[in-house]
Amino acid sequence: MFFRISNRINAPGLLGAFLLSTLCLLSGGCEKKSAGTPDWTDAAPSSPSTTATTPPPRPKTEEHATNGPVRFVAYNVENWLDRNRYPGSKATTDGTKPEKAKQAVIAVLAATKPDILGVCEIGESSDLAELQTRLKAAGIDLPHVHHAGGADPIRHLALLSRFPITATVKPSKTSYLLNGRTYGMQRGILDATVRVNEKDYRFLGAHLKSKRDVQEGDQEQMRASEGHLLRDHIEGILAAAPSTRLIAYGDFNDTKASTVVKTLQGGANRQDSLTPLALADSHGETWTQHWDYEDIYSRFDWIMVSKTLKPEVDAKASRVVDEPACGEASDHRPVMMVLE
Repeated sequence: MFFRISNRINAPGLLGAFLLSTLCLLSGGCEKKSAGTPDWTDAAPSSPSTTATTPPPRPKTEEHATNGPVRFVAYNVENWLDRNRYPGSKATTDGTKPEKAKQAVIAVLAATKPDILGVCEIGESSDLAELQTRLKAAGIDLPHVHHAGGADPIRHLALLSRFPITATVKPSKTSYLLNGRTYGMQRGILDATVRVNEKDYRFLGAHLKSKRDVQEGDQEQMRASEGHLLRDHIEGILAAAPSTRLIAYGDFNDTKASTVVKTLQGGANRQDSLTPLALADSHGETWTQHWDYEDIYSRFDWIMVSKTLKPEVDAKASRVVDEPACGEASDHRPVMMVLE
């Protein structure tokens, strides 16, 4: 660019002022020290630049690949939903999960940093979107989701993932006959495949019948029947593809020596048997659920893996999560599996 300087004014003085002003503009950026390179998150502020007109692309590694371990967390978030939407439901207080409890759930997960998250007791898709949005604001970006359910119109299952969900399946058999009456699985079976570093991991999520007595039937028989449906689905998958990296997880509402847990494991010598991860918290305690009414602590939440997947599990890093906010967040504690 060329500047014409009039002969009617003090040209040397003006030229000197112009050059000084230009130097100040060029050096002004050095006076503002950088606060550091922001992390690659959607919430990170963009840095001003005098040379680039568009921001650099996000690294491919964030969504499609990882150089480190992969954390999977299974968590019953205790009624993250609004029961006021459902006529006849027995809502407590205002029918929604308290804000303080929601914040505690996010605090627990922000500290745990899951790459893949399986949740029980999530409500509608709008409730799932709220959970996803809050997690992202806390630095946990899980853009891929799958929402599933069963006969219960209120409580559902969901899987959230940093990695692509490449396939989902709706199991064909989710009802059973008990004492001459047909029942549907209340929360159904979530079946989703996630691709991580060119490997496929198939997740089966379930929330089996609780131990609370109901008028409709015997709670133990109902839970056992739901467990058999999940086991049938597991056997079908592994019969068709024995090398599947399979994870069965969730709130099974039963303990180690129960019929339900043994059914889901399958026979120890069978090729399609699953191994339950032996998880404990930082104090060596294994409970995952506290029933306040009876003051009972139980291990109801499980992660089981197929024979193919077992060698990839980092047993020492996998654990029952015992973050300080767990007590406020839910009546359950999360369980975490780390894959190498």
